[in-house]
Amino acid sequence: MSFRITGLPAQPFAHLFGLSEAALAHHRALRLTTNEGDRYPDRVTLRLARAGETVLLVNHEHQGAETPYRSRHAIFVREHAEATFDAVGTVPLVLRSLMSLRAFDANDMMVDADVAEGEAVQGLIERLLAQPEVAYIHAHYARRGCYAALIRRA
Repeated sequence: MSFRITGLPAQPFAHLFGLSEAALAHHRALRLTTNEGDRYPDRVTLRLARAGETVLLVNHEHQGAETPYRSRHAIFVREHAEATFDAVGTVPLVLRSLMSLRAFDANDMMVDADVAEGEAVQGLIERLLAQPEVAYIHAHYARRGCYAALIRRA
């Protein structure tokens, strides 16, 4: 089963880039400068922020559907990220940790979910997308529950 993974577009977060700490606080956001060994996965480029980069911790509505599954949570966005990750048949390294994959139908209702790690993430994606009722998958980091990426059929 061919699949496509996309990160979030940077544009909805661009108004936060470069704001003062006080201005970020008005948006319930905060800036962190990364150190060696930190694990801040950027939801735009779908890679870990490198040491010395800044990330914004923001609250993001990743499931805006008018269903009981409507949801928002904290995510990291690398400050000044531009190019959205968009690839067919490729699971980026940052999505190979322990992931919770949540499959939704065309009515934005969850129809299946499971967890996988490492190389097994791709197999789980393919298994979920093989179900005809699945319209898309939301990937979440299983330990903290944060939204990671959108997965659809290619």
